[in-house]
Amino acid sequence: MTDSIYKKLRKQMDQYSIGFPETESGIEMKILERLYTEEEAAMYLDLSLMLEAPESVAERTGRDPEETERMLQSMTEKGLLFSLKRNGKTTYAVVPFVIGSYEFQLGKMDKEFARMTEQYFEEAFLTAFGEGTVLPLRTVPVNKSVDAATPVAPYQDARAIIKTKDKIAVGECICRIQQGLVDKGCDKPKDVCMMFGSHADYYVENKMARFIDQKEALAILDKAEEAGLVNQPANMVNPGGMCNCCGDCCGVLRALNKFPKPAEMVYNDYQASVDADLCTGCEICLDRCQVGAIEVNDDLARISLDRCIGCGLCVTTCPTEAMSLTLKPEETRLVPPASGQDFMMKNAEKRGTSLMPLGMAEK
Repeated sequence: MTDSIYKKLRKQMDQYSIGFPETESGIEMKILERLYTEEEAAMYLDLSLMLEAPESVAERTGRDPEETERMLQSMTEKGLLFSLKRNGKTTYAVVPFVIGSYEFQLGKMDKEFARMTEQYFEEAFLTAFGEGTVLPLRTVPVNKSVDAATPVAPYQDARAIIKTKDKIAVGECICRIQQGLVDKGCDKPKDVCMMFGSHADYYVENKMARFIDQKEALAILDKAEEAGLVNQPANMVNPGGMCNCCGDCCGVLRALNKFPKPAEMVYNDYQASVDADLCTGCEICLDRCQVGAIEVNDDLARISLDRCIGCGLCVTTCPTEAMSLTLKPEETRLVPPASGQDFMMKNAEKRGTSLMPLGMAEK
């Protein structure tokens, strides 16, 4: 049963989000065996992305109600499921590998698992984003990089997003932790990943984060900008979380760096430009750019618009104000999905997969 159940689990997880592709080495199977027992794998296969109460799961699958509730809660604590508590009742749903069970290993990541995921990312995951795939994160221009006269949609303004959130939590960056454990990465701040609403509750309840107020959240954005981190909320109009990322560690930015035209893949309305008369070729922008979009030749910075993701980090530290962000041509701008469900549906459509669990589809 062991081999069969994990093959089914991998195939099911590949249906969701940006997928969970196979490798020649089979390292993804070792990851699943590390995370899930056979019983937990079978439970995952009987669940869906829709939140469901334990008694409903038990009745639908013929399981013992008490044992079902115990297993669902245990899987949640292991970072294998998402749970929502409301009106004294808890409901559960499966999560993708990214964003999901990988990020939920915060506090559990060790050297062995870090090495396993690094091998998997390098073999398959970082190049799995096919043409048209909707990325799980989107780039938002950092504070003060967009001219005040330029209209900015609320979902493109990190500070505006923060100011709409009543419940915020902050935790460490799982990507920088993972890279540190394999002796790679950088020394940029770790305590900069934020969650909102029910996602904040989930992280705090499972001891992966702490609650903060809006004032501290805004201060974290300032710290992240100073450190040269790209602001990346979840790729939806009303995001459930917001990361601050570097090209050395972040899975999304590392993946984008492997493609020749990252600009076509990001959901951001902006791109950098250089005023040749003001640029002195000081090269400060080179260190700030996380996707290799800038070159300096003959004392002049040049932007590759195929690579620029419009984060604005080069703008805020340019000593001569030669750098600026401008709106992309309207036909190249991408409006983010409306919600997490919309994100999943768009990716399923583009990848030719289904959000219905394979076992349910067969019945």
